[in-house]
Amino acid sequence: MKNKKIAIIGCGNLGLSILNGLLNNSDIKASNITVTKRNIDSLGHLAQTGINLTKNNVEAVINSDIIILALKPYNILEVLNELSSSLITDKHILISLATGISIKELEENVCLPIPIFRVMPNTAADVSTSMTCICSNTEDSTTIAIVKKCFDSIGNTIFIKEDLMNSATVLGACGIAYALRFIRAMVQGGIQIGFDSKTASEIVNQTVRGATELLIERNNHPEFEIDKVTTPKGCTIAGLNEMEHNGFSSALIKGIVTSFNAIEQ
Repeated sequence: MKNKKIAIIGCGNLGLSILNGLLNNSDIKASNITVTKRNIDSLGHLAQTGINLTKNNVEAVINSDIIILALKPYNILEVLNELSSSLITDKHILISLATGISIKELEENVCLPIPIFRVMPNTAADVSTSMTCICSNTEDSTTIAIVKKCFDSIGNTIFIKEDLMNSATVLGACGIAYALRFIRAMVQGGIQIGFDSKTASEIVNQTVRGATELLIERNNHPEFEIDKVTTPKGCTIAGLNEMEHNGFSSALIKGIVTSFNAIEQ
């Protein structure tokens, strides 16, 4: 990765999160990263990091090996069509972050036999804790290893079938918003029972982190850990039952399915 040059085309919120994650990786030189944005002045504060800033997408592609298209679904194919003549078969690896745009659609706009990846990270890439799902049109182990190493630098990666990419978007990317809404509700509840906002946030944030680490480190089912703190006639089970009576789990599941249906339309 040290000698690979990376271009992030369209450095919006997600692109910026990935950039910050990459800059935290000692194996990646800042001078090997180029980012583009229509309003490049909004990224002027990043110049001090040593990365390259430009409005010129073609220039960024020509000078890079790995091209990350951090573009919205509605304009990615148009931009890709403009860039296709600058792509080189034996040099470039193309990575799309766009929801709902298939590898086949990307291939049709590239018109070259180059490795193409669909990648779905989330904004936790900003602090190098993204959950990133990946699929591709290549089985070349060297190319796959390069892409995996790139995204391992911003968190964890998992390879999945392409027909699960929309599901991965909902669970992994939209899931950040779901988790944050849950945390916000916890903080609001904490304020109502007596804590100031700052203290409630500190308690809730660390509690959620602890719950997550329990599952990751011990590889247990959530109910196993829940059972440890739900004593007979206790306050935990009373609270959980009240939440379920009001549709807590059902509402979350319905929200996930609704988000999925919105992508599939």
